[in-house]
Amino acid sequence: MNVDVIGANAGSVWAALNEKNNQALKNLKKATKLKDKEILPALGWLAREGKISLAEEEADIIVTLL
Repeated sequence: MNVDVIGANAGSVWAALNEKNNQALKNLKKATKLKDKEILPALGWLAREGKISLAEEEADIIVTLL
């Protein structure tokens, strides 16, 4: 997987969060149709850019746009 693919996946994640913020990771995966190996680098990209926050809630991770 190259940087362009990760960036495109990050864009998909951002768009899904822009439509409905505060999503559980499992719901975000359904909304974007990305697999774990695709969504996790995208989340790292967005987190590094300061665009999202991640919070652990019970057995899931909640992703929120900043």
